[in-house]
Amino acid sequence: MTTDQALVFAILCATLVLFVWGKFRYDLVALTALLLVSVTGLVPINEVFLGFGHPAVITVAAVLVLSRGLFNAGAVDLLSRHMAKVGTVPTIQVTALAGIVVVCSSVMNNVGALALLMPVAIWMSRQSGRSPSLLLMPLAFGSLLGGLVTLIGTPPNIIIALYRVETGLPAFRMFDFAPVGIGVALAGLVFISLFGWRLTPKREARSSPDELFEIENYITEIIVPEGSKFVGQTIFHLTSAMEKETEATVVSLSRGEIHKPAPSWYEILEPGDVLMVEAAPDDLKALMDGLGLELAECKGDCRSTLGSKDIRLMESVITTESTLPGKTSAGLYLRRLYGVNLLAIARRGRRITQPLGQTKFMTGDILLFQGTDESLQTVVKKFKCLPLAEREIRIGQPKKVMLSVGIFGGAMVLSATGVLPVQIAFTAAAVIMVLSGVVPLGEIYEHIDWPVIVLLGAMFPLGHALESSGGAGLIAEKLLMLSGFFSSAGTLAVLLAGTMLLSNVVNNAAAAVLMAPISITLAKEMGISPDPFLMAVAVGASCAFLTPVGHQSNALVMGPGGYKFGDYWRLGLPLSIIVTVVAVPLILIFWPMIPVSGN
Repeated sequence: MTTDQALVFAILCATLVLFVWGKFRYDLVALTALLLVSVTGLVPINEVFLGFGHPAVITVAAVLVLSRGLFNAGAVDLLSRHMAKVGTVPTIQVTALAGIVVVCSSVMNNVGALALLMPVAIWMSRQSGRSPSLLLMPLAFGSLLGGLVTLIGTPPNIIIALYRVETGLPAFRMFDFAPVGIGVALAGLVFISLFGWRLTPKREARSSPDELFEIENYITEIIVPEGSKFVGQTIFHLTSAMEKETEATVVSLSRGEIHKPAPSWYEILEPGDVLMVEAAPDDLKALMDGLGLELAECKGDCRSTLGSKDIRLMESVITTESTLPGKTSAGLYLRRLYGVNLLAIARRGRRITQPLGQTKFMTGDILLFQGTDESLQTVVKKFKCLPLAEREIRIGQPKKVMLSVGIFGGAMVLSATGVLPVQIAFTAAAVIMVLSGVVPLGEIYEHIDWPVIVLLGAMFPLGHALESSGGAGLIAEKLLMLSGFFSSAGTLAVLLAGTMLLSNVVNNAAAAVLMAPISITLAKEMGISPDPFLMAVAVGASCAFLTPVGHQSNALVMGPGGYKFGDYWRLGLPLSIIVTVVAVPLILIFWPMIPVSGN
């Protein structure tokens, strides 16, 4: 092993360890690795940032904008609104949900397709009195399977398509992935629909937000007595005093026949005002003794008084793109800055009972907000959370639906027929969607997954360093040694399985970038066409079914489904085996191992 090879392996190993650890965001880790390969001379200084101009990076960004256009127009919602008609039979529900998400994720961002259908799945599970855990994992895995079908279904396909150019062959086209992808997706869909959903953990059913958060246990009515020091003061002054003593939150005010959910901070308190507060039992004594308030009894359904036609409750899940993980509500000043109360946090299907202000948010947490529709939408957008059961499905405007589908379809045709390169066709389509108003100008950059873009731009030079240093050839030699014990199909299966395992612990795009040079070198060493090996990497990189960290879709359903880290392999392991068993022969049929002269 040369010095350069040792350096590149050390940097890549450290990068993978940090990816798995997860303490630092993967785009920051990738940028650090990029700087290391530049200062060590593994990548020339003038080529360090060329990865950010790679066609795959541009294509991924354009596809994300186009996916937003389809979302805005309501194209997928037209399908989603019919889901209530499928009944309550679990097999039919899983088949319908997974089938739709497979179709949608084949032509749009798979996380976006999942985000559209996840509220529908949660609503269906509550209507049928079952836990969302039965539907959400099949839905997430279906979104990954759908990405296998087309070039734009998932970033690994785009990456692999453009790596083919480095072998002297044209890039894979739009539907070159379909013969293998459709077969694998159908096999996975049949397994999930008929048998797989039975392997998901049977969490305790939560038929409504009321049962999930049990908010009544934390709601208490407090009376502002005659002579209280807060009479004539604003709710802001009272809340400021409460925050010093307790974790209590004012959620409504009643004055005679007048009821005000989420009252203004500038509301002047009067004697006899009844404040409904959310407070843990331990905080009540502090409210009584420290602030001189009196306890009253909440009569009837306390939760029903928390909202009105203007004030409502909303459940939202913290996504992988959210800025909330690692922060606490105490530092966000949600009530002061946005007029929103955070009433509760649920994690893995259970409400958190420790003080909210001291609880650090995690990806997948479900947050129960109270506020006006406008303020709730502001908070959800600001912190990149996904509304769950409270999100209304839009019907969509027929003209915009047809326009968005037409623009998207035109780009697919142009790239599939080779009239325009994929990066040009889809960038042009994204520009047209903006100019036509389908995607507002202010949303262009909001809905591009910038951490993934930075990750790709940083990882491409790392992949090239692995290849130019001879590191990819060294790994290929080890794989060739294994091929002496296996047939060609066995070698292909080992490559696919290895890529799949790597994709379960690092971002799938990073897995594709690292494994593509190895697959090309392996093909050269064996003297055969690189196509079957590139296809194996594409399939393996997109099928991360074993862990919640393998893909954003897996992480997104963890909280709402109440899943634990070890739950994923129960459905994911047999599904991974089925994918491998089906994909390998399909690859060999449609992309045979043709000998290449000169190797």
